[in-house]
Amino acid sequence: MNDDNSRELYDRALSVMPGGVNSAVRAAIEPYPFFVQKGDGGHVIDADGNRYVDWVMGLGPLLLGHDLPDPVQAGIQQRASEGPMYGAPTEIEVDLAEFVVRHVPSVEKIRFVNSGTEATTSAVRLARGYTGRNKIVVNQGGYHGAQESTLVEGDHENPAPSSAGVPQAFAEHTLPVPFNDEEAVREVFEEHGDDIAAVMTEPILGNYGIVHPEEGYHEFLREITDEHGSLLIFDEVITGFRVGGLGCAQSEFGVTPDLTTFGKIVGGGFPVGAIGGRAEIVEQFTPSGDVFQAGTFSGHPVTMAAGLETLKFAAENDVYDHVNELGDRLRRGLTEIVADQAPQYTVTGTDSMFKVIFTRDGPGANSLEEQCPAGCRQDPTCPRYDYCPKNAGDVKNADTDRWRRIFWGQMKEQGVFLSQNQFECQFVSYAHTEEDVEETLEAYKEAL
Repeated sequence: MNDDNSRELYDRALSVMPGGVNSAVRAAIEPYPFFVQKGDGGHVIDADGNRYVDWVMGLGPLLLGHDLPDPVQAGIQQRASEGPMYGAPTEIEVDLAEFVVRHVPSVEKIRFVNSGTEATTSAVRLARGYTGRNKIVVNQGGYHGAQESTLVEGDHENPAPSSAGVPQAFAEHTLPVPFNDEEAVREVFEEHGDDIAAVMTEPILGNYGIVHPEEGYHEFLREITDEHGSLLIFDEVITGFRVGGLGCAQSEFGVTPDLTTFGKIVGGGFPVGAIGGRAEIVEQFTPSGDVFQAGTFSGHPVTMAAGLETLKFAAENDVYDHVNELGDRLRRGLTEIVADQAPQYTVTGTDSMFKVIFTRDGPGANSLEEQCPAGCRQDPTCPRYDYCPKNAGDVKNADTDRWRRIFWGQMKEQGVFLSQNQFECQFVSYAHTEEDVEETLEAYKEAL
């Protein structure tokens, strides 16, 4: 494939932007990323005219794909034509808030913000303000945005900043534990229970390969936070309105958190975030409470219209049936390919999320007939159970360099755009087709 224009654009970008990008993951591919000119349904076309099946979908927000259905497009254009923004409330904010409250089990009230990072930052502040406590328990490898309270690595005994610029004093209030590790959670509550404001977790780890919870894990988190008077926060920036449909992942798992953070799909592809939850907690935000939260662009009318029209279209059409069926077909096809060509690798995902993790160990190929057929479900009866990733550390120990340095480029050469590293999710959209799935499976066969 010719990539002269992308190379020239990256050369220009390096002169005016750090690393040539505005978000670090975009530069994960070496020696340089391709630059997108436009989207087309379930595809993107780069600056050199190369066309790719797009399974990145903006890193998750594009549930409907790049070509928006007419009613969604019309709703966005109407709001944009009426003026960019006002610094005053609009009816569309109320409409979207009412829609979310009707469909998401945990949400009685909601505050809209401008990004997933802003949502999780505000949720942490809210939890601390509501409980009068300082510490936050997070899962190692769980991603909760570029904020000081969660850019923390290590374990609960030795937390440390994972980024320059974060004071060690901040990190000491964050207690990282492995995902799916109930004993580690018990230990931090035994030691710090009186000062834990909240446990914040993704229902499914979505920025570290895709790791499914073991049965009972979220129920355990619900019980132990209730026991100690702490809050349970589900970060559904990735899973919200993708896993579990309009009820989000919490409805699929049957566990209701105290607070939920949103982003991506709730804004229909425009910058957005939100914090929803029990009314008595969310009302602690100013002006009704004492926890300060504000934003010039919060509740932006164009974003609110995009989110509402996207979710209404999904509710009134076969969007979730379509994307989940294609996701299932992808994962089943990948499971068969991996069993034949790379039996140590693990297929993960659920609904319209999917990934192949390049795990290094696995059961014998002749024992794979009884494995999870469409993505790892942490099933103890599965022959892969002892080998499939249970937490972020397991994913980090996979062959991530091969994924990025060899496999990604081989898929690109076959016209398939996958997320730029081993850790980010891949997503199915309403614009994808059975032909896109078959083309992608053939590319996996060749690249693996």
